[in-house]
Amino acid sequence: MMKMMMDEEEEHVGMRVTCDGHRGTVRYMGPVPPTTGVWLGVEWDHPERGKHDGSHEGVRFFTCRHRTGGSFVRPAKARFGVDYVTALKRRYEEELEEPAGEDMKISSKTVLMVGFERVRLKQRVDQLTEVSLRRCEVSGPGPQNQIRNTTPDVESLDLSGNLLSSWEVLAAITGQLESLRELQISHNRLSFSSDPSLLSPAFSCLRLLSLNSCALTWTQVLQCAPMWQQVEELYLSDNDITELTRPDHVLQNLRVLDLSNNQILQETLLHISHLPWLEKLNLSSTGFSAVEFSDASAGDETTAFPALNTLLLDDNNISEWCVVNELEKLRSLLHLSCRRNPLLQKEKNPETARQIIIARLGRLTLLDMRKVECDERRGAELDYCKMFGSAWLRAGGHSEPEQNQPNTHFLTDHPRFLTLIHKYGAPDEGELREQKPFALKHQLLTVTFLCPEDAGRKPIQKKLPESMIVQKVKGLLHRQLKLPAVRLKLSYTCAKLAGREIEIDNDLKPLQFYSVEDGDSILVRWS
Repeated sequence: MMKMMMDEEEEHVGMRVTCDGHRGTVRYMGPVPPTTGVWLGVEWDHPERGKHDGSHEGVRFFTCRHRTGGSFVRPAKARFGVDYVTALKRRYEEELEEPAGEDMKISSKTVLMVGFERVRLKQRVDQLTEVSLRRCEVSGPGPQNQIRNTTPDVESLDLSGNLLSSWEVLAAITGQLESLRELQISHNRLSFSSDPSLLSPAFSCLRLLSLNSCALTWTQVLQCAPMWQQVEELYLSDNDITELTRPDHVLQNLRVLDLSNNQILQETLLHISHLPWLEKLNLSSTGFSAVEFSDASAGDETTAFPALNTLLLDDNNISEWCVVNELEKLRSLLHLSCRRNPLLQKEKNPETARQIIIARLGRLTLLDMRKVECDERRGAELDYCKMFGSAWLRAGGHSEPEQNQPNTHFLTDHPRFLTLIHKYGAPDEGELREQKPFALKHQLLTVTFLCPEDAGRKPIQKKLPESMIVQKVKGLLHRQLKLPAVRLKLSYTCAKLAGREIEIDNDLKPLQFYSVEDGDSILVRWS
């Protein structure tokens, strides 16, 4: 009898349970004096659910990763889950038996029941290629070969948020799904196999694997990686990954890697830069603030991340333009997202920051999920030349090519500038403009609006903030002069440039960008 009780206790330790909607792992089963009866010592996935670290009245019964991660619960309150096929029947067959004519949800799709037999023919369980058993308390495979006989054609399986206890248990399920290519097992806690390579046949066709919120470290990921040698997309968001190491002989087929919501030591990032096929990397919310590709000087290409064409850096700590300059060294980078970074706050107008990024990254075709059109690129690069043209001249730049020798400091700060000068020619000195520091005396400008093609209109004088964008100036003219705002063309003249007009060609720039000064005249035309 005593041996049977001990065997039962050992059998339950390591199992996954759910209690009052919370999931956890059994770390202990037995008495907890001075109480009577049997208790389960549970380590909860979310430590705020627990009350202690596995100790009670000075006695340690089990250990937890967090000080408040553990609780004792009675076995009767815990549910140990069901097998795959039982969960499948509950999710699909029982739902299919709902009365005809009602809306109901099957997996992630809502369908209208128009007769049980018609739906049954359309959605037979043994013909399913996509199965979602998310949060269905799946804990194991069930009887031998039952999964293979029930859903033989499954290619995509979602087992997120279930009660799977180990990779061996998971392999017992996936090993029966010979066509499985996509597997989602996020929000699970799986114990590790002593020899992961032995389980690789169960994942031999797998191409996409989602392991978000599984409390994994990078070391544990690499420990498991021999099981999924063919995986091309790996999602590891919101884990315990802090330090990356080189994945030798594993993960070599990766095309997509999601490391978002992990606080990663950025100096370890280059340890994954040799992955030959990696096309998309998500580093959003990782604390990313800097990167340096020391194998390439400014204006050259790095050998790091040779295939990377999509990089997500949203919600990080990027505050210096030198980071963007380093990204220009990535030979394949086409798509970038860097929303909600301090760098973007350096410009008063978010569109100005966008234009500077476009000008600094010559191959970019998509920025922050918005396509970079040819006209936008041309405007951004021309504006960039004008914006930093004065600094270029001071650094030794010159409109004559043989005398154009800006210093190393300038070229480090603006590695694409000479390329843009070669592409468009040097900007005229009259077009160059300095960005003025914000000061009270610069807040308001007195400007005169003239309509040179309509002699009957009298000049109008206005005081405008120098930070007012051109689009709002056109709106003001539309209201004041009853002119068609969308067809207006503006330019300006000033005493310093007698006889010349400077075109105001970007609706999203402020007046100060064009160096419009107090007393200048803005010429208004329309077609």
